[in-house]
Amino acid sequence: MLYLIFVTIIWSFSFSFIAVYLSGQVDAWFAVVMRVLFAFMTFIPFLRFKNIRFKQMLLLMGVGACQLGIMYFFYYNSFQYILVPEVLLFTIFTPIYVTVIYDLLQHHPLRLSYLLMAIIAVIGAAIIRYDHISANFIIGFLLIQGANIVFALGQVGYKRIMEVYPMPQHQAFAWVYLGAVVVAILGWLLFGDASKLPTTSLQWGIIIWLGIVASGVCYFLWNYGATKVDSGTLAIMNNAVIPTGILVNAVIWHQSIDWGRFLIGCTVIIFALILHNKFKRIK
Repeated sequence: MLYLIFVTIIWSFSFSFIAVYLSGQVDAWFAVVMRVLFAFMTFIPFLRFKNIRFKQMLLLMGVGACQLGIMYFFYYNSFQYILVPEVLLFTIFTPIYVTVIYDLLQHHPLRLSYLLMAIIAVIGAAIIRYDHISANFIIGFLLIQGANIVFALGQVGYKRIMEVYPMPQHQAFAWVYLGAVVVAILGWLLFGDASKLPTTSLQWGIIIWLGIVASGVCYFLWNYGATKVDSGTLAIMNNAVIPTGILVNAVIWHQSIDWGRFLIGCTVIIFALILHNKFKRIK
């Protein structure tokens, strides 16, 4: 749980960094390539070819392709249509995707109690961020839902792979990042715009920080933490980044915030987590 909390705090800065310094200025595919490449470079020392099945290798690369490669494409492009608060708002459905996908992968009936707690967390996030929606909200909404689905598929898939094919997770994540690099490079070659590359040291610094810290270290810690909690807790924690992201956006970039709704929404999300943990102990 502590891993998930730590990563949530770090990720809360990423939304504003991308929106303020990269979106519309740096090609989305190039930003994705560099971000996952720096993440992969961080884990290259742990890449191992021995004692790993070919199927296991492909599954881990598939996780990276979904959770980082494809997800980042949807995510980065969404900032061209919607604002940071709207990006955060539209991520509220991720807990539901996590719960449903995990149960489908395990081939057992959907656990309604887990789904209920995820829906409560969604309600809390909606209380915080529901506001007027911009004219481009449909495109932005669809892009973020694409990001939500592949992000949920990636983290749940990784959790399931570690349950079926256990291995040292720092070695596993080297393959995860390799899969992300392959997809990102293909995307850049097919759809990239070479005329929109980083032009300032600040942009490069943000890309490096996003690659090494927000992706390289934090995605590893997030997925590692995902293997230590049940899918219900994981689903709820996916929405914890919404209040922290909005708080950072308000405090550092001086965006307006409705503190009453913010506190009520945070309370509802925390209530969902407490209620889920109590229900789990009773069961």
